Amino acid sequence: MAIKIEKKITGYNVVKPEDKAAPAAASASPQVVAKPAEPKQAEVIQMHESLERPETLVGSTFKIKSPLFEHALYVTINDIVLNAGTRHEQRRPFEIFINSKNMDHFQWIVALTRILSAVFRKGGDVTFIVEELKAVFDPRGGYFKSGGVYMPSIVAEIGAVLEQHMKNIGLIHDPEMSDSQRALIAEKRAAYEALGAKKGTDAGVASVAGAEPAAGETLTFPAGSMMCDKCNTKALVLMDNCQTCLNCGYSKCG
Repeated sequence: MAIKIEKKITGYNVVKPEDKAAPAAASASPQVVAKPAEPKQAEVIQMHESLERPETLVGSTFKIKSPLFEHALYVTINDIVLNAGTRHEQRRPFEIFINSKNMDHFQWIVALTRILSAVFRKGGDVTFIVEELKAVFDPRGGYFKSGGVYMPSIVAEIGAVLEQHMKNIGLIHDPEMSDSQRALIAEKRAAYEALGAKKGTDAGVASVAGAEPAAGETLTFPAGSMMCDKCNTKALVLMDNCQTCLNCGYSKCG
């Protein structure tokens, strides 16, 4: 069949039979290359104030027995579990309640629990609350709790309870004491108790070892121990003319 060319020829190209067959085959059976599906990324849920409270929460209850209060305080801290079942799973404090038979301090206890619960739900780093509470001092004076640990106020002991709870759920990590330091503390304590057992050999040691504990105080360290400035525990003893803490290993001699 003749084709009439009505326009001016500007160029030409030789088309072979196999060149015509290739486009026809491509149009007859188009091949669709499927892209590999990208793996879906799980959404990591962070703590924020608009997070709804689940029906059930896990928590812990601590008992505080203070000489400043007639009745004990029971501190309950409930946690929310975020991203359960994933590698991002974590427990965060969600709310706190304080219960007691003593109604004299009902107002500030309720106010404290509401403020703390609001801070928990706000999200972010809430560990700063521990230091803020432990820094509160009672103008009437503090007290020693069981084990010889000094508490400057009842609010400070609530802070200590909150600190212990955060350690239990992994929000706060204590630097671990080395085995050599533990062995040194055990050796110091054994040596100090051995010196105190020798009555009459050293008047100074005998008088310290024979000191009576304060009323209501339970000692876990040698009687007559002084309070350590580092760990606030009555575990500081004088050995070899050097003040040494039998609880944390602190020594004024370095």
